[in-house]
Amino acid sequence: MKKKYNGINKPWEAYVFLAPWILGLLAFTIIPMLMSLYFSFTRYNMATPPVWFGLANYTGMFKDPRVIKSLQVTFIYVLLGCPFQLAFALLLATVLKKNRRGVRFYRAVYYLPSLFGGSVAVALLWRQIFNAEGVVNRILAIFDITGKNWIATPDTALYTLILLHIWQFGASMVIFLGGLKQISQDYYEAAEIDGAGKFRCFFNITLPLLTPMVFFNIVMAVINSFQAFTPSYIISGGTGSPLDSTLFYTLYLYIKAFRQFSMGYASAMAWVLLIIIAIITRIMFLAADKWVYYDE
Repeated sequence: MKKKYNGINKPWEAYVFLAPWILGLLAFTIIPMLMSLYFSFTRYNMATPPVWFGLANYTGMFKDPRVIKSLQVTFIYVLLGCPFQLAFALLLATVLKKNRRGVRFYRAVYYLPSLFGGSVAVALLWRQIFNAEGVVNRILAIFDITGKNWIATPDTALYTLILLHIWQFGASMVIFLGGLKQISQDYYEAAEIDGAGKFRCFFNITLPLLTPMVFFNIVMAVINSFQAFTPSYIISGGTGSPLDSTLFYTLYLYIKAFRQFSMGYASAMAWVLLIIIAIITRIMFLAADKWVYYDE
């Protein structure tokens, strides 16, 4: 016999409250994912019924030079953007940890860019800053240095996007701040008695005890970076120019799906991206046992 609480069957009550979430999960996540998996094995352009295509979409990706190029661009973006973003976030979190005058204002100001993370407005602003007549070149002109169109030059275009990524460090900074405030001052007092300086305290106390937050931020930063789309789309005009130097994997997926209407191919690209993220995340979790320290 099932237990009752005030005459209400507990499991039934739970299902009633969970029903909206379950329906949303089915309608907007599970069913679309299963349909995408099916479409990845078909030739489908949305105008005609899908035709079974087998593994041709997946094998064709290895022969597509733009897929290879987009993967290269995305990996450079992740490998350069994530470490610098997290290092900058940790540095500022350490500086803003103490309750000085006006520190709350500065925390809010530094967090503000993250609120507009993937917005079109920020990408448009960034394009205005780094174009031929942008703010960067005007500052360089003060020192008689001739700038260039940073977003239209293949050698520098991707690095402007990486700078934008680093600039949006606020969310990681807040998490680091929370972690820093949880570290007991007893550790630092004991270290000071032993004659340890600030740098030694940071590397021997702060950083080891902060590794759970570092690990969490790394995982989230990597996953979000692989899914980055808006900066590349807006700054390159949706083409990945110049010379595909800003062609993110997600942007090329968008081009195949909504410009060339190759939905089967785009679905296969989406599942490959999911597999890449899953493998990298699994590797990070396996490696975490070697360096993440949980203070009990």
